[in-house]
Amino acid sequence: MSGSTEGQGVLLDADRRAETKQVSYSLAINQALAEEMRRDDRVFLMGQDVGTMGGVFGVTRRLLKEFGPKRVRDTAINETFVVGGAVGAALAGARPVAELQFADFLFCAADEIFLKMAKWRYIHGGQFTVPMVLRCPTGIMGGAGAEHSASLEAMCLHTPGLRVAMPATGSDAKGLLKTAIRDDNPVVFFEHKMLYKEKGPVPVADTHLVPFGSATVRRQGRHLTVVATGLMVHRAVEAAERVAGSGLEVEVIDPRTLVPLDIDTIIESVQRTGRALVVHEAVRTGGAGAEIAAQIQERAFFALDAPVWRLGALDAPIPQDAALEQHCVPSVDEIERAVRELVAL
Repeated sequence: MSGSTEGQGVLLDADRRAETKQVSYSLAINQALAEEMRRDDRVFLMGQDVGTMGGVFGVTRRLLKEFGPKRVRDTAINETFVVGGAVGAALAGARPVAELQFADFLFCAADEIFLKMAKWRYIHGGQFTVPMVLRCPTGIMGGAGAEHSASLEAMCLHTPGLRVAMPATGSDAKGLLKTAIRDDNPVVFFEHKMLYKEKGPVPVADTHLVPFGSATVRRQGRHLTVVATGLMVHRAVEAAERVAGSGLEVEVIDPRTLVPLDIDTIIESVQRTGRALVVHEAVRTGGAGAEIAAQIQERAFFALDAPVWRLGALDAPIPQDAALEQHCVPSVDEIERAVRELVAL
């Protein structure tokens, strides 16, 4: 039927959903915020300089111009107010997205995060929800020092009531943030500072959502499973590519969210490969990797051909020196070495 347009709209919609553009991780976050603010007028932003400067890393630039000061609110340098005010707004029916300048500052608002944001829905018998997102720039960034470079996701993982997201790509940053904003539960959203400028394919469609509790396989393999988060996902993939030249095929899994954790995907992989290495940027002792390793041991013990290994940062504060900080967190070389040693066991 020459010239027929039957079904054309559906095809165009499908093409639109599949279309991607190369954009930075930070712009993907910016797009997610703008799209959700257009979709739902209950969504608003608050934090230090989020309007006038776009935040300390410029992630929220241009949003003040489009949405105005009532929905893009600069606050005082007061993390207690930023989080506490967002909790109050969420209780009143808004859907706030609050920004801390650095994830380390969650300790400045510890009561509001760990006791109010996380627990008030439960304490009050579910009479209300706390639909808010706390954006936390995390990890090393080139000499920011011990008070601005920590990876503290395990603190939130250890606190029932909080959901925890750690996107490693722009596509996931956009999709997970949009999902987080629509969630009726409080979400702590860890954005890695060294990924802000990294570009990759990000879906154009404003319908792009990434579900919580759904891990993704970044690289397929059969000799060993590496579970990595955040910046370490990229380093783990690079290490896997290096060892592939010598015949070792490493599977790399990115959980994307720690709460909820898609342990089933991880276990299925480990049952095939027989070995597991967990890599994260946080200090090794008490990190999220310890929990993942424990669950692997509990659920896949009889499939394991070697102990579950963990690779994390040194148990030391992050140095101010940009070169020294790289020696504190797992490098590609260290991941490659751990992979080769573990496979040889």
